This record gives sequence, structure tokens and C-alpha cells, in this order.
Amino acid sequence: MPGVYMREGESFEQFLKRFKKQCEKAGILSEVRKREHFEKPSVTKKKKSLAAQKRLIKKQRKSSR
Repeated sequence: MPGVYMREGESFEQFLKRFKKQCEKAGILSEVRKREHFEKPSVTKKKKSLAAQKRLIKKQRKSSR
């Protein structure tokens, strides 16, 4: 992510809003939350598997309508 520089005549509030938006777009906050605590590989696999099952069920529900 390239650096975020304050523009000429830009207020600090506008700059902060732009900075937060770029951080959110880059996924920095979600990555920080994910790395906050160590998660065993088996737990990670289980979470991924459950998410995939939920997506599949949701997809099946949509197609059956």
C-alpha cells in the first residue's frame, strides 16, 4: 500500500477519513484481528470447512426458489 500523504489544504478529519478507508480497502484491520491470537491449524481448517458448508447450504437455498 503506498503511503498516504496529507493533501494541500486538506483538513485533518478529511485526511483521517481517507486513511481509514484505504486501510479498510487493504484489509489491514481484519488481518490484525485475525493475527491477534494464535489459532491452531486444525481450528483454522475446521472454520474454513464450516464456512464452506454454510456457503453451499445458502447456494442450495437460493437455487431451489
